[in-house]
Amino acid sequence: MTARFNHTIIAAKDRTESAAFFRDIFELDEAPSWGVFANLLCEDGVLLQFAEPPVEIQMQHYAFLVDDELFDRAYARLVDREIEHAADPFFQRIGQINSEHDGRGVYFRDPAGHGIEMITRPYL
Repeated sequence: MTARFNHTIIAAKDRTESAAFFRDIFELDEAPSWGVFANLLCEDGVLLQFAEPPVEIQMQHYAFLVDDELFDRAYARLVDREIEHAADPFFQRIGQINSEHDGRGVYFRDPAGHGIEMITRPYL
């Protein structure tokens, strides 16, 4: 077997709130949670584990590749919920999406302040 990405822990101020945010925006499946983790399962089997660390949370960047239909639904949820978003990671083009890399992309922040990127085409 080659190495495959299996799971990551995403620091959260409120693990339940953050898991619900990702579940709702990206239509992810809930996975059994245990201990300090609220878990979600991505389509490719990657587990997202949300935990509340006893330290100041440092912003991380998480990018999600989605198809055009999910992008449309997720983007509509961002707009409906008035979640600030931009076409670029520096939030210079607020309220816009980009059409770079032969697809569409948008940046926004999760409840813990992490930078989230949603794209419809991979960079490579």
